[in-house]
Amino acid sequence: QVQLVESGGGLVQAGGSLRLSCAASGSISSINDMGWYRQAPGKQRELVAVITRDGSTNFADSVKGRFTISRDNAKNTLYLQMNSLKPEDTAVYYCNAQSRVLLTKKSYWGQGTEVTVSS
Repeated sequence: QVQLVESGGGLVQAGGSLRLSCAASGSISSINDMGWYRQAPGKQRELVAVITRDGSTNFADSVKGRFTISRDNAKNTLYLQMNSLKPEDTAVYYCNAQSRVLLTKKSYWGQGTEVTVSS
């Protein structure tokens, strides 16, 4: 089992920055890919960024050049550095972890942290 706890959300002005953190605990060694998703009111949950165990990353087009995803495997922590924030970035942000133990694959989610960007 893996537990994920997000932190760092809050209210910021457009153009500002915020760093989200996701602390993982439990069966840490089983975690492979990790990512950040977000869901705005009236919209489906969407992928923001993903990162593999070896550090390869992918970003949604809407955040390329503004957001950075990173992970510290030694600290069991995932980060999302958000710069040049826009009102469109307002959403609840969720941490996700994909794990595999032998033939069993599982997906884990945190409780979410709310980000509000004022215009």
